[in-house]
Amino acid sequence: MPSMVEAGPALRVFILGDDPLARAGLAASLEALEGISIVGQEEITEAGIDGARRASPDAILWDLGLNPTHSLERLAEHAASLPPILALIPGEETAAEAWLAGGRGILRRAARASQLEAALEAVARGLFVFENPPAGLLPSGAPPPAMDEPLTPRESEVLALLAEGLPNKSIAGRLGITEHTAKFHVNAILRKLGAQSRTEAVVLATRRGLILL
Repeated sequence: MPSMVEAGPALRVFILGDDPLARAGLAASLEALEGISIVGQEEITEAGIDGARRASPDAILWDLGLNPTHSLERLAEHAASLPPILALIPGEETAAEAWLAGGRGILRRAARASQLEAALEAVARGLFVFENPPAGLLPSGAPPPAMDEPLTPRESEVLALLAEGLPNKSIAGRLGITEHTAKFHVNAILRKLGAQSRTEAVVLATRRGLILL
């Protein structure tokens, strides 16, 4: 009689998303796969995120929705304290922000269940997954021009927290400064780097070797 190989344990996945219909659809699609076990699904609230943390899944599927601003802020605030996260984005313009906010896998919301399964397994094993790498985050042929004015030590500290995706309020709390002072330092960083946004500032700083992601 030929020997039979038993399948390994199913990957435990928790779903976070503000759209209940989208959450239910994701859960139904993934539960149809033998390698996935859905251990919970919640709205992106403090209670929902705490639920995901208590469930201790192997990976979290985080649906950013069609209007991702709120979800991105929550992602940046909590990603470091959660299991690996696969973020579902509405469009490529959100990819860099989702990655900088803490997503370790980035896929479009329209991804097939088989793609989601493969990506979830990868991020659970500590790998990075991109359907298309975020624009500007790949090495370029020529380094950016030298900065006219270097960052101060405090600005370098703020920049490192920007790279974690933290908002000004959280940066202020981490450094023991006012939110107004944090905003002042962020604006100075943008000016010195020649960046138009926080995401662009992190990208340019990474290319210059000012931070390591």
